[in-house]
Amino acid sequence: MRLVFVSGLSGSGKSVALHMLEDLDFYCVDNIPAALLKPFISHTVQSNDPVYRRTAVGLDARNTEAEIATVPMLIDELKRSGIQCELIYLVANDEELLRRFAETRRKHPMSRHGESLREAIAIERELLDPITNAADLTIDTSRIGVHDLRELMRRRVEERKQSRMSIQFESFGFKHGIPGDADFVFDARTLPNPYWDAALRGLTGRDAEVVRFLEKHDAVARLMRDIETFIEARIPEYHASNRRYLTVAVGCTGGRHRSVYLVEQLATLFAAKHPSVSARHSNLPGADLFLPTAQPVVGA
Repeated sequence: MRLVFVSGLSGSGKSVALHMLEDLDFYCVDNIPAALLKPFISHTVQSNDPVYRRTAVGLDARNTEAEIATVPMLIDELKRSGIQCELIYLVANDEELLRRFAETRRKHPMSRHGESLREAIAIERELLDPITNAADLTIDTSRIGVHDLRELMRRRVEERKQSRMSIQFESFGFKHGIPGDADFVFDARTLPNPYWDAALRGLTGRDAEVVRFLEKHDAVARLMRDIETFIEARIPEYHASNRRYLTVAVGCTGGRHRSVYLVEQLATLFAAKHPSVSARHSNLPGADLFLPTAQPVVGA
């Protein structure tokens, strides 16, 4: 049996993620009270009905603080019992959540006693803190559209092979903010910047001209090797602690040249050794990359 819990902040995309799992033939239950989780899971485990072999459960803040506190302990218990169990947690920054609620004109579930929307978001963040800390995979949807989130769920959750780790490399621009879902963040701003070459400014780290520019500098190759060595050393530690998702973010100033190049190269390197590797570029809309098989590294 595979059991996926989906939780997160209101407005962060939980329903989209759960609907995607439903489209992928998961049996989905949303907004189940945390107090009923144990009897529900007991029923699905003991049932011989194949419909429950892949089950997803949506959890939100409409539980008491005491009930939410029991969720991490239950998940830990399920993992120790041998059930393939994981918790996906969705977040977004306050400004994006405020914008989404303003567009939909929905009432925030924590606005029960006249709290402002910003206050309600803060209350929910604090209430869900135990679940946040227990998450196997955190997805920051601040700059992700509905279709991108659905594709991200398919890549990282559906296509992850059983007992194998899903590794994602993500480029970003520091001027746009650090991704909220990264396990490790690396800074490429000390590297030579193609932006200051007028002929390269409008290109990205995926273009051959930029690749050639960066490959001329030893500092670029050194940083890539350092990141590769560091992450490879962490993977056994993640396996030892039963963590199945690893997100590595590499940032430069704008998120279009140096970080994009490094992420593409690192994803290719790791795809040669690991079965589930993907790359995502936060500041290049539509430029997500998935590497199902090993590919030659440019300049290797």
